[in-house]
Amino acid sequence: MNEPALYPPTAPPPRRVEPGLYLVATPIGNLRDMTLRALDVLAAADLVLAEDTRVTAKLLSAYGLKAKLERCDDHASARAAELAIERLREGQVVALVSDAGTPLVSDPGFVVARAVIAEGLPVHPIPGPSSLLAALCIAGLPADRVLFAGFLPNKTAGRRAALEALKGQRQTLVFFESGPRLKDSLTDMAAVLGPRPAAVARELTKLYEECVRGTLDELAVHPKLDAPKGEIVVVIGPGEVEQASEADADAALTEALKRLPTGEAASEVARALGMNRKTLYRRALELQGK
Repeated sequence: MNEPALYPPTAPPPRRVEPGLYLVATPIGNLRDMTLRALDVLAAADLVLAEDTRVTAKLLSAYGLKAKLERCDDHASARAAELAIERLREGQVVALVSDAGTPLVSDPGFVVARAVIAEGLPVHPIPGPSSLLAALCIAGLPADRVLFAGFLPNKTAGRRAALEALKGQRQTLVFFESGPRLKDSLTDMAAVLGPRPAAVARELTKLYEECVRGTLDELAVHPKLDAPKGEIVVVIGPGEVEQASEADADAALTEALKRLPTGEAASEVARALGMNRKTLYRRALELQGK
């Protein structure tokens, strides 16, 4: 069986890469997830800013590419921003990559992108692999409203405080986590958030890709998740919506009626509290003495 060509004959021809900063997504595991456009940009780049130049050098070598590499980690991001701005003013092409996935998602490249934007210089996204989106796709949990919270604090007290702040959110929560911390994090998540449905995805797109699903309390004691290796994404389903009380509805209506006509006030409160609009409209009339 013949291997597929890197650039299929039916693929659209590459466009000229104009000067600017390009935020290039790179594979999170499977090297064949590299996009054609990402390869075009890296081939044209005068400079590539990399979280770890050794990791990026291996990636470029896999595709037969060479580029000038400069470090852009937590300690070098300020210097990388200055260098990027300098090169962009000279009309060059600068690419920014993380070790894996989409730059700026829990990534030091944010400092560079923000500085370039502040200077009014062009910034372009080159979308591609993302462990956040990959995990959402296979978690089997609602993905229409999502809050990405990155990494939680290392210590139990800080972690539980951060989770308490997120407890009232009614959307799916997504976290990054490391293997050694996973069990403690899941234990704290179960203690603070309760038995919500969740999924732990690891080694996404790699040979040993795995997604373990269950409630948080089940996952906290799951033998496969005791100290797993690899990059990990934890997806937690939204909590149950608590029914608003009549006092809550009255308070919300009273405030809304100060700003809006009766019908619009009832509609606003209905959306906010998940209550019946007609019931709220009648109650709004009562509050107005009508």
